[in-house]
Formats: sequence, structure tokens, C-alpha cells
Amino acid sequence: MDAVAMFPLGSVLFPYTPLVLRVFEPRYLTMMGRLLDVEDPEFGVVLIERGLEAGGGDQRASVGTIARILQVQAGAQDLYVVAVGGERITVDRWREDDPHPVAEVSTMPPLVWDDALEPLRREAERVARRLATLASVLGEVRWDPDTPLSEDPVESSWQLAAIAPLGEYDRFRLLNSTSLGGLLRAIIDLSLEEEPLLIARAADARDGDDLES
Repeated sequence: MDAVAMFPLGSVLFPYTPLVLRVFEPRYLTMMGRLLDVEDPEFGVVLIERGLEAGGGDQRASVGTIARILQVQAGAQDLYVVAVGGERITVDRWREDDPHPVAEVSTMPPLVWDDALEPLRREAERVARRLATLASVLGEVRWDPDTPLSEDPVESSWQLAAIAPLGEYDRFRLLNSTSLGGLLRAIIDLSLEEEPLLIARAADARDGDDLES
């Protein structure tokens, strides 16, 4: 791929998962205006490793995801953008902002499915949904734990990565997976590491409720 408009965010975007943005900074409003002039508008999303989403001066990850714009709705001084994650990318070089970030990127190889991975995929789904249900009690869940998955096993594997209520650096580790088996194994392992922390926080929340009552 050639130069791509980029939107660094404080969160990871996985392939085959939705992205909803409220765009209000002038530089990104300019970016969206330019993108909407092309037939298939898309931009790159990378994780901000240090710094803030607004204002610039951030340090950005070198691996991200292409976001394809599906819908744009205009507000009084902002835009609401709905996009979906596509292929993964690596940033080869950042260009000067124009006025928004722009980077030269390369496409990463897609992960390949093998039917022998189905038991592992089912286990990853069981663990990720269980953890998401626990996180929903704390109001920390991004996705409904019962969200339907794609029938395509590659797509559903990435969707499980999104459903698992993990921190952004763990999610970034998942985004860097080099095999589908590695992705599914990491979803299970990282979720099991997170589970005791969620259980403890849920217990603290219940104890707090008991004291108030």
C-alpha cells in the first residue's frame, strides 16, 4: 500500500470488528472530508502508546489496522463515523502531518484457518464470553457477551479478541499474532490471567454495595 491517512487512537482495532468515532478535531474533519471524496474511503488505525488522542505529540505503535468507512453522519460541529476493521498493516514511515497524520504502510499477511483449530476456537469463545459476562457486571465490557459471531472462523477469531475484556497492551499483543492458533491460544491465556482480577473487583463491588445497604 502507498501513503494512507492515519487516525491514532487510545484503543486497538481488530480486523472484522466495528469502530465508531466521534470526529471533532479540525485536522481529522479535514481528513474525513478528503476521504469521502474517494470511492472506497479507508484510513489506518494505530494504538497511541503514549500521549493523548487529541492535540498531537503522541507516540504511536507501528502495527495497526485499516478501517473501511461504512457510514458518516454529520453533527453541528462534528462527524460520527462507523467503520469496520480490514487487513492489518505495519507502518514503514510516518510522513509530515497534512494536517492529519499520514504514513506509508505495508499489509501484513492474513491469518490462515485450519479445521484442526476448531476445538481451540470453541474454547477461546467459551473463555472470552465468560470473562465478558463477568466484566459486564462491573460495567467494563465493550461488547455484549452474547454478541453473535461471524460464521467465518477467521473473522470470528478476531471478533473473540475484541469481545475479551483485556487491556489495550494485551489487545495489541493479540493484534500482532502471527498465526491463528497463536491468536486463539493468547486469547485464552490472557483472559485466564485477567479473570482473577475481575473476580476480585466484582467481589469488592458487592462488598461495597452490602455496606451501603
